[in-house]
Amino acid sequence: MSLLPYSLARPFLFAMDAETAHEHTLAMLACTQNTPLAWAYCQTRVQDPVQLAGLNFPNRVGLAAGLDKNAHCIDGLAAMGFGFVEVGTVTPKGQPGNPKPRMFRLPEANALINRLGFNNEGLDAFLANVKLAKFRSESGKKGAGSPMLLGLNIGKNAATPIENAADDYLICLDGVYPHADYVTVNISSPNTKNLRELQSDEALDALIGTLAKRRAELAQKHNKQVPVFIKIAPDLDSDQIAVIAATLKRHCVHEGTPSWGVIATNTTIARDAVQGMAHADETGGLSGAPVFEKSNAVIRQLRAAMGPHFPIIGVGGILSGADAVAKIKAGADVVQIYTGLIYKGPALVKEAALAIRDEA
Repeated sequence: MSLLPYSLARPFLFAMDAETAHEHTLAMLACTQNTPLAWAYCQTRVQDPVQLAGLNFPNRVGLAAGLDKNAHCIDGLAAMGFGFVEVGTVTPKGQPGNPKPRMFRLPEANALINRLGFNNEGLDAFLANVKLAKFRSESGKKGAGSPMLLGLNIGKNAATPIENAADDYLICLDGVYPHADYVTVNISSPNTKNLRELQSDEALDALIGTLAKRRAELAQKHNKQVPVFIKIAPDLDSDQIAVIAATLKRHCVHEGTPSWGVIATNTTIARDAVQGMAHADETGGLSGAPVFEKSNAVIRQLRAAMGPHFPIIGVGGILSGADAVAKIKAGADVVQIYTGLIYKGPALVKEAALAIRDEA
């Protein structure tokens, strides 16, 4: 049980610039994970196991990528009771991302805007940090059921031309494959120029085909099949979603091998829900409550198009247990939170997991 209510820490964090608070929080987690001080934020993980994409998820609430881009805090995040944690996005080479300031709170809307731009230390440093994580062995020792799962999220460098994007994804896939429970291919961040072009019919078809071929080779080499999830944007119209669904069906739906999936969705570039608020006109991706219904709409259409068995991870605007349940009822198999964690704290993890277990 956590010893420190988040309501005491939040005013201090919210008094700082958003990115500064983010960095201080990660530094605290990195320093205290696997020590007695982790009791400040640890809590018992809710047991609500579900099988998805050939994996055993201990519960249906995960952390979305973007919070721990460099995989420094996997064990600290595991202590919060997540069923799965996704770290990254990582790119082949380290890069600073976009100029600061680049992260903004919109408290009136329980929202954030960020234009970080895949800032990260690069693949080698990322993998070194992943290898240091102890969550798998610690979970078994404590008798806490199935170990938490780890997703590794991959992207392309800003300097890589979009026509060569597949090269970066292949480099990253090669690197993360042995260490991931699942891999996420991020083609939907609004903060890397032209990245969302990869969601178009021909580009997505080519990219998935390339990744599928390499994954088959890696599966044979490492003697394990690692599921791959494609992360898509909420700013897609029904025709674009239909195209993505058709492409996924061509490449990713094979009887007996449910090892592809979708994460729906990333942040939105729309601002209609936050007009007039401070920072509402900042460039970047908007997350939190304003993206809740947009992501649910994408999930519903994908579920209708892909059928009942295609793996879908739902993310976007979960700030309560009821929100998590609604995401499941929209068609998601499991859910992720990020902005909700910033506004509500670790207690949201347990609240959402219990609500899904008891109501969904």
